[in-house]
Amino acid sequence: MSTAFDNVSPTTDVLIVGGGLAGLFCALKLAPRPVTVISAAPLGEGASSAWAQGGIAAAVGEGDTPEAHAADTVAVGGGIVDEDVALGLAREAPDRIHDLLHYGVPFDRDLEGKLAVGREAAHSARRIVHVQGDMAGKAIIAALVAAVRNTPSIHVMEGYAAEALLTEGDAVTGLQLRKADDPTAAPIVIPSRAIVLATGGIGHLYAVTTNPAEAGGIGLAIAARAGAIIADPEFVQFHPTALNVGRDPAPLATEALRGEGAILINGKGERFMLARDPLAELAPRDIVARGVFAEVTSGRGAFLDATKALGATFAAKFPTVNASCMAAGIDPAKQPIPVAPAAHYHMGGIAVDRHGRTSLKGLWAGGEVSSTGAHGANRLASNSLLEAVVYAARIADDISGRSFARAPALLTSQTRPNAAMPPLREANMRAMMSSHVGVIRNGDDLAEAIRTFAVIEQTTGNFALRNMATTALIVATSAWARCESRGAHFRADYPAEDTAQRRRTMTTLNEARHIAASLDHTPLKRTSAGA
Repeated sequence: MSTAFDNVSPTTDVLIVGGGLAGLFCALKLAPRPVTVISAAPLGEGASSAWAQGGIAAAVGEGDTPEAHAADTVAVGGGIVDEDVALGLAREAPDRIHDLLHYGVPFDRDLEGKLAVGREAAHSARRIVHVQGDMAGKAIIAALVAAVRNTPSIHVMEGYAAEALLTEGDAVTGLQLRKADDPTAAPIVIPSRAIVLATGGIGHLYAVTTNPAEAGGIGLAIAARAGAIIADPEFVQFHPTALNVGRDPAPLATEALRGEGAILINGKGERFMLARDPLAELAPRDIVARGVFAEVTSGRGAFLDATKALGATFAAKFPTVNASCMAAGIDPAKQPIPVAPAAHYHMGGIAVDRHGRTSLKGLWAGGEVSSTGAHGANRLASNSLLEAVVYAARIADDISGRSFARAPALLTSQTRPNAAMPPLREANMRAMMSSHVGVIRNGDDLAEAIRTFAVIEQTTGNFALRNMATTALIVATSAWARCESRGAHFRADYPAEDTAQRRRTMTTLNEARHIAASLDHTPLKRTSAGA
């Protein structure tokens, strides 16, 4: 492995943008083909996958089947899951688990040496493979980073952030980068006709999120600005049990806790989910998130109580959550944990086919930045890491054996230096996403957010801020256009599902701009009502 920029080949290397699970797995699967992995943070450190506590869903337990796994995926997805995609994902899961074992991931095993499996919300069987209870993401990333660093065909560029894709017609020709820690530095352009985006999700667009700062929707934005089709952007999953302790990002209290018997109570000690759904704490995440949201906004507060279910075993079974709680002065073995919903996972993203191909030639996307159709309107727990490895392998297989035309000459400078991102403006945008495009939405709030994001997207000269505004605009306009509630998308002004809207969203940045333009002179309902 090499970290020198001079070793990047603009004619033969496949460029992979993102140092998380999808990017690293794809790079390993492409070996010995030359690959350059580009990551704004040190490998694995800016990846949401490294923080994943639940594990990976796979039908590897006795009596379980891929068909049952796929059926659970479809049942949770709000009626718009692509059933063929879900079944393909479930059927490939065992092979990808064995790949990860080969790369050194120490999945938990039972006394007989078989893979130990746990159960999480909306799964009909125990099929989640873990590492030391809640350390799956960290262990998987650590194993893959080590494998990547020991693979000679993989070059790594750490500390560089993607800013834009270069295109000719409907094909990509290169990638514009800039040093992540120096926004005033001149940009660099690397020509390539084979680029894989594995940049993660959009959680950091929200003020309360479980995602790292690097998950700001950059990959989605640069693809959209290049003309790529975006699918299902309005569907943002909010994890119902992030620790409500004032940290950014918010530490996650894994769903596996509820799988082991932890219950949700309010400040009065009342178990509030029983009245909302027969599955109570193990209901689909959107239902649980709205239940927790209602208790928090009412002032009663919401708490995850594992004192009876786990008690003194908490620290051993869930060391990551235990450490976060103890750092905040909470002993989860003896005290309920204060929780609140937080932006956690984006079901939407760059539209891809079953090979991970986008609508632009030479551009693939994998992991959370993509939208495969597997998650629909509401992701089934622990399907995200599975999707990342399945599609990373498919992308590698699709690229292998292909030859690509020579890219244009390498450029070392481009446009004017980029001004530093105004911290206050970023904070305002994140606050507006949480308040206007969050757990519960309505048309007036969405319209106000759209107007705000459209101005920033069209006027700012700051690449990073413009990309954040681009993604925020696409999410908000698609949420405004879907006048119903489905899965993770809940409209207070349209609280019911509408059968006529039982379909996936396919949109572009131009369509989002068109919606924004149509709202420019449309008065808000609450303004006119109060006149």
